[in-house]
Amino acid sequence: MECLIGITGKDFVVVASDNLSAHSIIAIKHDAQKQFELGDKMIMAVSGDAGDMTNYAEYIQKNLKLYEMVHGYKLTPNAAANFSRKVMAQALRSRGPYMVNLLLAGVEDDGTPSLYFMDYLAAMTKEKFAAHGYGSFFILSTLDRYYREDMTKDQAVDLLKTCIREVQSRFIVNLNAFSVKIIDKDGIKELGDIPNSGTVHKDVPKEAIHPELIARA
Repeated sequence: MECLIGITGKDFVVVASDNLSAHSIIAIKHDAQKQFELGDKMIMAVSGDAGDMTNYAEYIQKNLKLYEMVHGYKLTPNAAANFSRKVMAQALRSRGPYMVNLLLAGVEDDGTPSLYFMDYLAAMTKEKFAAHGYGSFFILSTLDRYYREDMTKDQAVDLLKTCIREVQSRFIVNLNAFSVKIIDKDGIKELGDIPNSGTVHKDVPKEAIHPELIARA
């Protein structure tokens, strides 16, 4: 039921992930963070089993830092993506596979953006835009129609908002907010939640919202 979105521009990548943490049909919390910073200009957004998400993402995160400490330089997004795929593939052939899907986004030192799509079977591909989860059925058609390679950051964020509106108005599960970050040659910038934390789709009656969410709105 989770949703990840990635959009590349000429020199940046926008990444969004929903804030819902759920088990079966129960919403556990609405402020879950599913994005892990792998470096100054690289992010991994993950979805799937809560335990596997944390274990896998932190394993990748710490090993990339260890590589930098040992060898004296950081891995590029391409190298980090291939290392992440190797870990996923090795786990898949063991007794403890990681049940996670992910988007790995980053920007090279020269400003070239990269976005890698990977699923729990360790299948990986580089894309201009990508999405994971049931929400991708609505998102990918929207991106396919409106995406342009020469978009500015503001245009990419507006397109992202359009995708989120589609998910919130058409998907049966209420994903009330998405955490959004943008990566460029200057680093990672957090754009906050879209819509703001604690808000829901306009068609949802206030009486149906948990009191704690109303208080945070």
